[in-house]
Amino acid sequence: MGLLADILLVAGTLAVAAYCYVLSARLRKFATLESGMGSAVALLSAQVDDMTRALDRARGSAQASATGLEALTARAEMAAARMEVLLASMHDLPSPDRATDSRPLRFIRRKTSRAVEEDAL
Repeated sequence: MGLLADILLVAGTLAVAAYCYVLSARLRKFATLESGMGSAVALLSAQVDDMTRALDRARGSAQASATGLEALTARAEMAAARMEVLLASMHDLPSPDRATDSRPLRFIRRKTSRAVEEDAL
């Protein structure tokens, strides 16, 4: 009975040794930076760094575009306000269909006397 237990113990030890050998080989492949999973992790890390830099550049560009767009919007609002004032002043002019007098307007210049001009200076 003791001999059978010793044989089973040796068989179990050999099985565990083979299992450890296989695990160590897999771990070596996993940790190798050139060809294993380590290279994939290093590659992904480099890609994450590149994407972070690209995102920072895009964020800066978007901020600059937003600032420029805000300035252009402010200019457009000012121009729209001026146009509204001009449009409102156009309503004060007489329309051509209401004009009953078809004669052109005449402008008269009057000469002022020298005394009035000298007093003004």
